[in-house]
Amino acid sequence: MAYKPSPARPPADLLRKARPLRLLLNQAERIEHLQRLLESQLQPAAREHCHVASWKEGTLLLVVTDGHWATRLRYQQKRLQRQLQAMEAFANLSRIQFKVQPPLVPAKRAGQGPELTETAALSIRGSAEGISDPKLKAALERLATHAKT
Repeated sequence: MAYKPSPARPPADLLRKARPLRLLLNQAERIEHLQRLLESQLQPAAREHCHVASWKEGTLLLVVTDGHWATRLRYQQKRLQRQLQAMEAFANLSRIQFKVQPPLVPAKRAGQGPELTETAALSIRGSAEGISDPKLKAALERLATHAKT
């Protein structure tokens, strides 16, 4: 007996019609909506450090990237709660909890630093010629090889 695979369906179709995936998509869209509402009430600097984790039974759980921002937000908790309660989506908000969770992916650095020019490399090579310590001389020569040609 040969296996006949079902025809491929577009991902959007799967997300809308398969019950578990539809429920998951609806929950993600709800949290995204709550995140936008929360960000409208946060200071611009705090927006990237605070994310909605869950909203159930009148409790809003916010994940904060570090203890510094958690402390700042706890000081503003009563004001934030009043502002959110004024919105229809948060009408039955009774408490806000903060959980500190550092990002899983370390922040990306902007490049690897300044590039070494050919002029700088020549200067480093010239300095290496006058060095008597063999380890330092070798290190300077290795550094000079990183020049952008």
